[in-house]
Amino acid sequence: MTADDVIQSYVTDVALKLPRASRNDVAFELRALLHEALQAKAGDAGRPADEAMAIEVLQSFGPPSAVAARYSPTLTIIDPADGPRFLRWTIVGLVIIWVLGLVSNLTQPITSGSDLLRALGHWWVATVIPSPCWPGVLVVGFGASAWKRRRSVQPPSWRPRSADSIRGGRGAIALGLLYTLSGLIVLLGRRWLLEVLSGGRAAPAAYDAITFTDSFLHRQAPVALALMLLHVAMLIGALVSGRWTALLRRIELVANLAWCAVLGWIILDGPVVVAPGGDRVVKPILALLIVVSLFDVGLKSYRRVRPRPALQGQTQGRVSG
Repeated sequence: MTADDVIQSYVTDVALKLPRASRNDVAFELRALLHEALQAKAGDAGRPADEAMAIEVLQSFGPPSAVAARYSPTLTIIDPADGPRFLRWTIVGLVIIWVLGLVSNLTQPITSGSDLLRALGHWWVATVIPSPCWPGVLVVGFGASAWKRRRSVQPPSWRPRSADSIRGGRGAIALGLLYTLSGLIVLLGRRWLLEVLSGGRAAPAAYDAITFTDSFLHRQAPVALALMLLHVAMLIGALVSGRWTALLRRIELVANLAWCAVLGWIILDGPVVVAPGGDRVVKPILALLIVVSLFDVGLKSYRRVRPRPALQGQTQGRVSG
């Protein structure tokens, strides 16, 4: 084969790996580029180009698949900037799914080792194996977000935000307050709420399903009530002032950790409701609240930025200079 034949074979292999619409243009450009490289090498060697020299030049360019990849449009589903966030959401979501599934299976009556193995097997088949659907959902969501950003004519403008500002505004505080008040209604006014919703015609089993055990009412309920009232006061303070002060943030951290500890105490201490089997519904919900609360604490800690004194001093020195 002549040197031109070798180059033509290489160009053809590259072009066949590209979309038909761009094959000819890329082939023309690549062939001219390779001929220039071959002529330069022949000039440096002081002899005419031959098959061996052409192969040597082509090997320096890489295999045809790699060259074709350089000319192919890159299909990016998730923007590189979103990669770490996608990974965090994937791990957190899978952990939540696995923990809730495990708690749900372990709350079943387990009286022997075979019952435990059966529960773990059901958890594996019904929870762990289908759980990769969660990363698939995230791929669709992150991909749609990236597509929307690329289609945007004008990128969003950046605005400075105070370190004490409320993420989500007062609306987020109002939602948190509504969530806490809902918990207070469940703890204090559940029977009244059931009578209002049912018109006083609820079955006795429905009342049993919302009747707490004496152990819970005398042990964990007062502590849970105190934490809820503290949370309400804290949210009202943030709502009125319009910002999170350093004191409110410390109170929030301690209250959230105490709340997780109380929920864990409730789960491990014994029955919560009088109705048989009611804990199979209640305790997985409490476990989910623990996971969500710990995730919130971890996320806020992760997002906190505290420059080291040395770096802060260097920055101030540059600004003053």
